[in-house]
Order: sequence, then C-alpha cells, then structure tokens
Amino acid sequence: MQTSQSAPLFIRRVAVCGAGVMGAQIAAHCVNAGVPVVLFDLAKDDGQGGKNGIVQRAVAQLKKLNPAPLGVNALAELITPANYDEDLALLADCDVVIEAIAERLDWKRDLYHKLAPALNPRAIVASNTSGLSITSLSEALPETLRHRFCGVHFFNPPRYMPLVELIPTAATEPALLDHLETFLVSQLGKGVVRAKDTPNFIGNRIGVFGILSVFHHTQALGLPYELVDDLTGTRLGRAKSGTYRTADVVGLDTLAHVIDTMKNQLPDDPFRAHFGVPPVLAALIEKGALGQKTKAGFFKKEGKQILRLDPQAGEYVPSGEKADDEVKDILKERDPAKRLRALHDSTHPQAQFVWAVLRDTFHYSAVHLGDIADSARELDQAMKWGFGHSFGPFEIWQAAGWRQVAQWIQDDIAAGKTLSDAPLPAWATSGAVWDKQAVHTPEGSYSPAANAYVPRSALPVYQRQIGAPRLVGEGPALAPNVVHEDDAVMCWTLPAPHPQDVLLVSFKTKMHTLSPDVVRGVVRAVDLAEQGYKALVVAQLDDPFSAGADLKAMLPAFMSGGVKAVEPIQKEMQDMVMRLRYAQVPVVAAVAGLALGGGCELSVHCARRVAHLESYIGLVEVGIGLVPGAGGITYSARRAAEIQAQSAPDAPLLAYVKEFVLAVATARVSKSALEARQIGFLRDSDPIVMNRHELLYVAVREAANLAEQGYRAPLAARFPVAGRDAIATLKAQLVNMRVGGYISDYDFHIAEQVATAICGGDVDPGSLVDEAWMLRLEREAFLALLANPKTQERIAGLLQTGKPVRN
Repeated sequence: MQTSQSAPLFIRRVAVCGAGVMGAQIAAHCVNAGVPVVLFDLAKDDGQGGKNGIVQRAVAQLKKLNPAPLGVNALAELITPANYDEDLALLADCDVVIEAIAERLDWKRDLYHKLAPALNPRAIVASNTSGLSITSLSEALPETLRHRFCGVHFFNPPRYMPLVELIPTAATEPALLDHLETFLVSQLGKGVVRAKDTPNFIGNRIGVFGILSVFHHTQALGLPYELVDDLTGTRLGRAKSGTYRTADVVGLDTLAHVIDTMKNQLPDDPFRAHFGVPPVLAALIEKGALGQKTKAGFFKKEGKQILRLDPQAGEYVPSGEKADDEVKDILKERDPAKRLRALHDSTHPQAQFVWAVLRDTFHYSAVHLGDIADSARELDQAMKWGFGHSFGPFEIWQAAGWRQVAQWIQDDIAAGKTLSDAPLPAWATSGAVWDKQAVHTPEGSYSPAANAYVPRSALPVYQRQIGAPRLVGEGPALAPNVVHEDDAVMCWTLPAPHPQDVLLVSFKTKMHTLSPDVVRGVVRAVDLAEQGYKALVVAQLDDPFSAGADLKAMLPAFMSGGVKAVEPIQKEMQDMVMRLRYAQVPVVAAVAGLALGGGCELSVHCARRVAHLESYIGLVEVGIGLVPGAGGITYSARRAAEIQAQSAPDAPLLAYVKEFVLAVATARVSKSALEARQIGFLRDSDPIVMNRHELLYVAVREAANLAEQGYRAPLAARFPVAGRDAIATLKAQLVNMRVGGYISDYDFHIAEQVATAICGGDVDPGSLVDEAWMLRLEREAFLALLANPKTQERIAGLLQTGKPVRN
C-alpha cells in the first residue's frame, strides 16, 4: 500500500476527544488492540488537585459496563486522561485524532480551532459524528489540515459492532484514507464501509428509515411491541432484540436525534413526510423514559417480569405475545423466493406487516443508493455490520427474484400502499441489473454512478481475509481443496496462492461439538498431516470453535451400557488430545467464539493457538455435574507447574494450582481472548487477532512458521503436583463457600473432585507425576460423577431445556 508523506507510517498512539459513551468506548477498543490512547475532555476538578475528573470517571465506568468494552480491565492503564486546558501538547505524539463530542456543529468547530495548532503534522484527524456534514466540519480546520480530515463513524458498542463508516470530503487524501481503513480493519477488527457525505451516511440513513417504517406499520395495524420484536428479530434474520428492544438499548433520545437529523437535513427526500419523531416516542422522551439507561422505554422490567408500554392507555402491561404459527411457518421457509412470495400473498396481518417493512426498505434503498453509497455492496454491508442483519436489503431482494420483487413494489406504489409514490429508479427496472436480475455478481456490485458492477476493494489488507463471507450472488467465499471428508470432519488445504503444505481440519457437527466420530476424525487429520504436510490447523469455517463434547452422541452408549460403556469414549478423547500434543508436526488451533469443555481441552493441547479477540474459552463441565475428562485436569496441573517454574520456582505450587481449581470449579469462561490469557487457557506466545476474517490467514502462517523453525514435539516429562496438603487447604475454603450458601452440597462434592484431581491425588506435596497418572485421576473422577444420579439429573436437564440444573 502506498502512503503519502502526510500519512503516518505506523499508528502508535490515538487521541480521542470526548469521554462520553462513544468516545470512552472507542478508546477502550483501541487499547484492546494494544494501541495506547490519550482520552481528552473538558477540564474539571478530579478532587485531587487535577483537572481530569471527567475522563477519570469515564475510564472507571468502562470497568463496570456490561457488555464489557475492555477485553480485561487492566487495559484501562493504557488510557491516559487529559484535558483541553493543560494537555494539548500530548497531541504531538498521536498519529490519529478522533473527535467524539456531542452532535453540535458549533461545538465541534470550536474544538477544532483549539486542537489544530497542537496536532502532529502527519496525524489523521477524524470526526465520529453519526450524521453531520463532514465537509462542513472540515471548514473549521486550516486549509493545510483539510486533506487529512474525514469522518469515521463507529457503531455502538464499538467493541462488538463491526461497522465503521469512513466518510471522505472532496479534499481528503486518498492514500491517507487507505491507511486509516487498513488500521480500522486489521488492527481494530472492523468492517469498513466508505460512505458519501450525506446526512446519517449509509447505516443510520437506511436503518433508521426501516425503524420509522416499523413504527408506522405497528401503529397502523395496532400490533403490540413484543410481537413486533418477535417478527423483526431472529425470525427475520436480524438482531434478537428486534426493533423496540433495540431502540431501548440504543437510547430513545439518541434515536430521536438521528430522526431529527433526517428531517432537518433532507428537505427534498420523497419520504420526508415520515421523518418525524413518532408521538409515542416523543411522549416517552418527555417523561424521561429513554430506554435501558433509565430502566424504562418501550419496555420496563419489574422484578423478573418484562412489561411493555400500552400506547393507548399510556401504561405498562404484561408482555408475551408471539408471532402466530402461520407466520412462523412462512418465516421458517429457507427458499427466499418462496418465503417472500408467501409474505406478499398472505392476508394474515402479521405477514402483511413483515412484507410492508421489507418492501419499504427495498424501496427506500433503491431510490437513494446512488446518493449515499458507491455501490450496493456498501449499503448491504452497512446493514449487516451496523444493524446485525443476516442479509442486506438488496441481498434479500436479489435472492427472492429481482424482477418479481420489483414488480410487487411497483404495484404497491401504484396502489398507494407505500410510504412514498417515488418510482423505483431506472437502474432497478432496466439495464444490466434487470437483465442479470442481480446487483451482486462475481464481478462486483452495481454502482449507479458508474452504471457498472464494481469489484471489491483491492487494498492489500483484504488479502488477509481468507474465507470472509460473500454477499448473495458473489459466489462462494472459499474453495477448499478437500483431502478427506466424511460425515464428521473435512480435511482440506487452502487454494492457491495460499500455502498448500498446511493441512486443515474442520468439524461438521452442530456447534462443532466433539462426537466420537469427530474425535476419530481429528486423529486421522494428525495422521494425514504427519504423512505429507508441514503442519495442521484445527479451524472451523464459521463460529464457534467448539461447544464441547457431544453429549447426545454419547447418550446411546450410556443408556445401553452405563458408565462402563462411556469409559472407552472418554479414553478415546484423552488419547486424541495427547495425539495433538505429541504430533510430529505443529498443530495450531484457530479459535473464535465458544471454546468450551472439550473444545477448550482440544485447543490447549495444540502446539499453538491463534484466537480472535471475541473468544470465550472455559472448562465448564461442572455445570453438568462432571469434571473435565479430556485432558483439562491434566493440562491445568501441568500448566500450573510450568508457570511456577518460569515465574517463581521457590513459591508454593498451591498459589498457581488454586487459580486453575477456581477456574474449573466455577466453570469460568473468559469474556475475551485477553482474559483467557490471564486465566491460563491461552499463552503469551499465542497470537490474538482483532479481525475474525484474518484468523485463518494468521493461523496457517503461524503453523507454517513453526514448521520452518524446526518444530519438535515436547518431550514427555514428569512434573510436580501440589498433593494432599493443598487438597486439604482447598477443601477448607470450599467448606466456607458451602456454609456461606455460595455453593450447594453437590457443588461442593464436584469442586472437591476437581481439587483432588488437579492436585494429583493423595500424594506428598511436590511429588513428580506423569500425564498418564493425571489422565487416570481425571478419568476416574469423571466416571464416578457420571454414575451419580445428581449428575445424571443435571445432564438430562441440560439436554431437555438447554439450561443447567442446580441441585
């Protein structure tokens, strides 16, 4: 990638101006990526003689929020508090400066006047505005700075929402924009969409219009809010929270602000008649019911009951209405053409509601595509990354049959059923799109401005995204070279030009659970790798990495032969993880999403792990009344001894063992890959990637590099265990937890088994044992608990309800 002299070669430090909700969380996500941040706000006494009180309180609040903005709370130390009165000199060391103050054009311009003299001459300057004109904002900067200015709109919450909209002005230097996009994609893990400088850009322009459409049709049909959320949530391939719960989470005042922006800045929009804050929304804001942050909005929680607003009575009433079975069946249809036709043709009010909501978004997206985006790709990706939609509006339209859906929209326009009588644009009803019946093709996505299909970005950073999802019509994301495939696993290599000498193995079970056939498939993959490849990578084509052992697959053996019939299955799992550990080629686990139970045990026995930031790793077997039985206990004991030997050889082993005992006994699951490293399920040498789509690229190269460095499997060696004295100490602590009511009697019994096994059993402190000894202990504890009726009750409860049973 070429960069100009005005672009920083590396982004070493970021400044965020504005320590409100968005600014502080943008800062948090930067430090998640290991990028130090200077966080600015107004000077206000901190109570200790300083003026950084606002920022210090914002940083403290980051540690309390749920979902957590920080991968681990300790990262808050990488955020330097600053204020505009005393600390502007700190800007000289910042390569990117992001303004994130309140959505007031005059306030932002005043701030730019203050910042400009102190900026690093090579810094990239950006505004996180959600909809103000980037060009108007740039006018507050000296002309010498305007080529380094753009919009960079993060979606909330910044750690979890992929979308960042990048909005240039006519003066923004292209190479600088490429540099910033590369940083956002690879270092911060974002999905970047370039938007035109129009009000609310792409995501909020289309998304908020869609919300207004939902409001309109909800009122017209008199549907209750929880029913609408059921219809517009996962059944429609959207976020589980649907429309009204999402509005509560975002904040009703924030939603109203974005609606007002559309109303005030889009006077010529043919849909403008509907660009007003709906009366019910205005009334809630008037009462101070702003959603989740005020504990009341469209919904309110009282005790364990969720109440919803009855707009007619102005009161909260019990909620619970769901979609009718007829409509549920329509929405279950997998064929997009059949599903959309059924919605269109149905006379059921709920089906007509869903059709109207989809139609309105198709209509609005088509009318404004040329105004707000370079191509249909940007619009669809914005809705997927910014609003959690499984498919963008053009993808749905195309998959359902472009010509047929276009005709339905035109019919509804003619019948006065739509929110505007604006006709579909000519590109949607003639020309290449009409002929191909597609806006997305393998050659690219349609651009009204170019009247052509434009390809994806050619920035080098996107070459790292092996297997990244493709839009409908673009073709498959990846064409694996299959080496071996059966019902349980697929062994394959990447297509050229990627390395051909690294074998990959992927699981085909639901949630990538470890069934007996998968276990055998992993062993076969190791055999194949040793026979003709440099390395092996355990990687799934989609999340999660693995939800653990497949209990249902083991159930028939248990039902027919009891515990004795399960023992060979468990022993086979133990043999599998040992096969991974001692493989003669390096084995790398590419972890993303859940890596629970057996999935965690598999990963920790690989030579290396490459983990996406959003990896949730833990040994959770105690939740179903068991101990880890596929090497998890063995790993915990050995790893505790390794950590002690490396960090403090003279320190008591118990101090290190205790952390693993607590993690296993409490079924602790990391809230990020960074926290998994703290717990001990990842090591400092295990790379953590920020962008999920770079995981495979990094994992394959990590495996190849290990091989090139002359990787040798570890030698089997004995290691010390904490022994009976540590067991007694841990048991005493568990007794206190039981007496205090923190754990049940059976929880105590399971935790005692965990402590006994991890400490190596009834042996002297410091006794040297081997892995065979530890595997036997964990196997015996696992099988003994499996024979217990209380454990069987927990397993049955989980299989029946999907929820753990407390007994």
